[in-house]
Amino acid sequence: MSTLPPNARVVATPDVWMETTALDQLAQVAARLGCRRAVGLPDLHPGRGIPVGAAFAFAGVVHPALVGGDAGCGARVIGVPRARRRGDALLRRLDALTARPALPDADDAALLDAVWHAGPRGLVGLLGAPDDLQALAALEPTDDGPPSGPPPPDAAHFASQLGTVGGGNHFLEVSRVADVVDESAAAACGLHRGGVAVLAHSGSRGLGGVVAQRWAGRALEDPADQATYRAELQGAVRYARANRLIIAWRALVALGCARPDRIGGGFDRVHNTVEPFTHAGEAVWLHRKGAAPADAGQPTVVLGSRGAWTWVLEGAGDADTLCSVAHGAGRRMGRGEAIAKMKHRHARADLRRTDHGSHVLCDDAELLFAEHPRAYKPIEPIVASLEAAGLARRIAALEPMVTVKR
Repeated sequence: MSTLPPNARVVATPDVWMETTALDQLAQVAARLGCRRAVGLPDLHPGRGIPVGAAFAFAGVVHPALVGGDAGCGARVIGVPRARRRGDALLRRLDALTARPALPDADDAALLDAVWHAGPRGLVGLLGAPDDLQALAALEPTDDGPPSGPPPPDAAHFASQLGTVGGGNHFLEVSRVADVVDESAAAACGLHRGGVAVLAHSGSRGLGGVVAQRWAGRALEDPADQATYRAELQGAVRYARANRLIIAWRALVALGCARPDRIGGGFDRVHNTVEPFTHAGEAVWLHRKGAAPADAGQPTVVLGSRGAWTWVLEGAGDADTLCSVAHGAGRRMGRGEAIAKMKHRHARADLRRTDHGSHVLCDDAELLFAEHPRAYKPIEPIVASLEAAGLARRIAALEPMVTVKR
């Protein structure tokens, strides 16, 4: 195992299992020229040369590879105090809604242009977008990020992927609010004990991969290159945020709660991006690779597997850890390993229900095995590590009722 350099830190209590390869990858990134800080969070696990579950501060250089192809990946939480459908009625409705295109009446070119440049608010006034979706989009905060550059050529077909979760660990979930630690902070997010929450975890689908390929293998020191890359990245991030809103809207329709007056609030947090930051008084580029932002007083979310609670937290704004927390439980098995092991232990039909009784809607048998809850670390030590380090505190816990992976 590599020895971590002085500018690197891992946040984890002794009971959190860490793979040596992930620690080696963290040390290798920390040793790059210009790296001022490298933070491995308790969900740290190996990626394709770059660890996932980490945040990095670089002075004078932007590394597109530290964001990767899933630019803008993140999670959206929407609280629903009183769901109009639950149980089998909700399951049937979710199954039917997520099996068909989300926005069949919208023009692909116009839709892509709208969300690439304006994110969720680009849906307001868009021909072919349902009225209730437009009303939800109008609630979104104004996007004050840098302007998006032009979308990649011949990218209009990515519009048809909006409203879809995609593969990997992405999902749509309808959850029960299982525990509330801070009633006031939870209520600000629309979360009330016994109520429901919609949780959408997805990214920029194949569009972020196109952006990543355009900048593959480059370290950007020229301010002009940095600005061009960040403009393209911002377009992918805006697309991803709009995608999560459309995904969540589909669940709200299934719940019978897609109107603004039937939701209690919510938030969206981006896990994969680059943004300006100040570290130890120096202007740096903060790269997050599977790390959730956690500014002081800001709600954030640490995702459980489909068989475990998700925790909504309030950030502490800890500058030493780049105002970041874990974005989930973190893998303890690679996907290939999980598929091989779980196929011998479980029948495919058994994986459509979790141990605690929630339902799973998934058409991909391999994905059911690859994303089995046992392929992930336990969520409790992850959250406890963040609390012990003073990075965040618990607000509320969400227990899965239905998980959609399609």
